[in-house]
Amino acid sequence: MNYQEFILNKSQIGRNYGFEPKFIPGMLFDFQRHLVEWSQRKGRAAIFADCGMGKSPMELTWAYNVAEKTGKPVLLATPLAVGKQMQHEGQKFQIECYRSPNGNWPKDQRIIITNYERLHYFNPHNFGGMVCDESSILKNYDGKTKAAITEFMRCLPYRLLGTATAAPNDYIELGTSSEALGEIGFMDMLGRFFKKCGSTTSRKDELQADKWRFRGHAEHDFWRWVCSWARAVRKPSDLGYDDGQFILPDLKINNHIIQAETMRDGFLLDLPAVSFFEQREETRRTLQERCEKAAYLVQNTGKPAVVWCHLNDEGNLLAKLIDGAVQVSGKDSDDFKVEAFENFTDGNIRVLVTKPRIACFGLNWQHCNHTVYFPSHSFEQWYQSIRRFWRFGQSQPVTVDVVATEGQLVTMQNLQRKAKASDRTFSRITELMNDELRLQIKNEYTNAEELPKWL
Repeated sequence: MNYQEFILNKSQIGRNYGFEPKFIPGMLFDFQRHLVEWSQRKGRAAIFADCGMGKSPMELTWAYNVAEKTGKPVLLATPLAVGKQMQHEGQKFQIECYRSPNGNWPKDQRIIITNYERLHYFNPHNFGGMVCDESSILKNYDGKTKAAITEFMRCLPYRLLGTATAAPNDYIELGTSSEALGEIGFMDMLGRFFKKCGSTTSRKDELQADKWRFRGHAEHDFWRWVCSWARAVRKPSDLGYDDGQFILPDLKINNHIIQAETMRDGFLLDLPAVSFFEQREETRRTLQERCEKAAYLVQNTGKPAVVWCHLNDEGNLLAKLIDGAVQVSGKDSDDFKVEAFENFTDGNIRVLVTKPRIACFGLNWQHCNHTVYFPSHSFEQWYQSIRRFWRFGQSQPVTVDVVATEGQLVTMQNLQRKAKASDRTFSRITELMNDELRLQIKNEYTNAEELPKWL
């Protein structure tokens, strides 16, 4: 190893591990082609593209090129029920895929699709690369799934992450994504760019994003480093392309504030619930009123709708109150969940009742433009739940009915705060990404010998 190679290994800017793609479907839009070519040259990359921007065809194209290059199949892991949808996307773009739930597949298949829950059936040494669809699953640093995915990908030369919500203000998730791609490790990232604020009482507490702050002048370097292995895109114009048909319809959010019929013990007024205990008690105390309102909003519309809840008792009651509604809960088998989601997509189920953590990732439900949501503090669940409907390809304005009580106003304000923070941060990373792209283009046409020696 010479000195230049030594310095390169110490660099925070990710290197290229890939190759020039030979197969690009003609159906891809120009910005999708750009992202595929960039990620293919990187070899290990992340595409943080918004819902409906075509992550599926981009992932499939990337996987096909890797399979052709390595002579080995590529594993494409998805959330539950998304596998069949991904297979349909492959048929649309004439990219053959095979779904395998048990680690077996015909030897002539290039792209193997499975669910994250089935990853233990597969051997990484049988594959030339891996694609993680909805890769925000990596955000749980201590999670078993995150550990299994990272260990699986560690053996592979080519890796791709794709998600709509990389939570750009969640540095923990960006660190775990970097580690899965083989860039800077999670703890190394924290040590280089951040400093700890205040004291922590546990390992879990230490890994909270709000416990870390950027070092003095590290913020720009941090986002420049992220842009070296990731691209964040909410619309084609973020990459300098025309938005064309990628313009979202109107989104109408209606807040329905329910008056609780019973007060908290010892209270004369229904004040906002502040502590976690108060918020939990508020949710259970107003269960009947909220469910009745949600049922009223979707009962007689005659149109498809999804009601998002967080408690089993909420789901059970909603299923009773709404005629013909089908509930999908955690206790249901994987086969039942997949069948219910497919029946809703095909129009055989009009109203679906489920939880965001079960169905808010990866599913395309543009045939539906009405949803009812019980608020929680999770911005990711809120964002992803709405984006099942309000996504590119939706032809109708989308209506979101938020059913809450006066005691839940703090929860709703917290969601609004997180949404604004995410927009600001995403705009910042897009700006830095474009600066980095301009710098890369300039460097390609600049003779290094013409630069001052200190550069």
